[in-house]
Formats: sequence, structure tokens, C-alpha cells
Amino acid sequence: MTKLKLGAIPDDKPVKLTIDLPAELHNDLAAYAEVLARETGQTHEPSKLVAPMLSRFMATDRAFARARKTK
Repeated sequence: MTKLKLGAIPDDKPVKLTIDLPAELHNDLAAYAEVLARETGQTHEPSKLVAPMLSRFMATDRAFARARKTK
């Protein structure tokens, strides 16, 4: 079993953003969604992974946490 950084994605009220991704990044995001579906049994559109990925990234960025505390 693969140990992914994302687990089950909660259903939450979204705020809509529009972003442009390079094609290669979008392909990687789609591949990640496929692997996540195999691991968790939940299917998601690749766009639904962006928020939990950003959240995980910011939660584990120590420099961001330090900078946020000094704000």
C-alpha cells in the first residue's frame, strides 16, 4: 500500500478560485487522483485535490508557521 500525504477529503463549503496550471502539472494531479482513488476507494476530480494539497503543504511548512506567529 502506498503512503500518500492525502487521505480522505472532507466535504466542505468551497470558495471558488480560478487558476491556470501547466499541462504537465495537471497530468500529475490527475494521476495522483487515480492513485488516491485506489488507496481510499473515493473518486475525486483532480481539481478537488488542490485545496487539501495546499492545506497540507502550508500545515507542514515550518518557516510559514514561524512567520505567521510573528505577524
